[in-house]
Amino acid sequence: MNKVSIIIPYFKKKKYINLALNSVLKQTYKNIEVLIIYDDIDKKDLNFIKELKKKDKRIQLIINKNNIGPGFSRNKGLNVSRGDYVAFLDSDDIWKKRKLEKQILFMNNNNIDFSYTSYNQIDKNGNKIKTIFAPKYQTYRNLLEDCKIGLSTVIIRKKILRNSLRFPNLKTKEDLYLWLQLSKKNKLIGYGEVLSDWRKLDDSLSSNTLQKILDGFRLYYVHEGFNIFKSIYYLFLLSFNYIKKNI
Repeated sequence: MNKVSIIIPYFKKKKYINLALNSVLKQTYKNIEVLIIYDDIDKKDLNFIKELKKKDKRIQLIINKNNIGPGFSRNKGLNVSRGDYVAFLDSDDIWKKRKLEKQILFMNNNNIDFSYTSYNQIDKNGNKIKTIFAPKYQTYRNLLEDCKIGLSTVIIRKKILRNSLRFPNLKTKEDLYLWLQLSKKNKLIGYGEVLSDWRKLDDSLSSNTLQKILDGFRLYYVHEGFNIFKSIYYLFLLSFNYIKKNI
């Protein structure tokens, strides 16, 4: 049975981290390691996280000296991970009990290196808002215009993550950057079943509209090297599709 490394950055989500972690520990797929990256310069929640670590010997805790952001925190997890696969979970999201079992089987049976699934949007109380269905595949061109890949649904075969292929220094859109790089040489394949819940919070980085616009422009202009007009064009399409998906 292949080992799966699960990377969970933590930043001020004390209300939800226990639910997220329990959804991992209750997985029917047992060969896992759980890497919690404590990414808060304020250490008031640290003892609470250390108590959670005692739940299971498969949990490891990495403590950042400073707040370096979710992307760089995931990179620290990637750098020490020992799994054949890596999966990502935000500390306020939840996995279905058979997520790893079903998704790994799907990947192994079809020789897939990168997969993502459908997921539910839920509110702060766990009530379902809507379902986002996973398209059968995502190409580089698709992703430039509209990212339909939920971060907490993704599993990647680690061998395709070269040492230099990591999340960039962006507060948002850091996942889209990595998916774009991977899509240039790999197939990104969707699995239709809903296997994750993504919690939509008004105070989260992912809800910050201005930050999204700035990071989206940097993604196209700086990281992808597009000219200013092409960057604005794709930023408009990405923003329009995001708004359409979230209304």
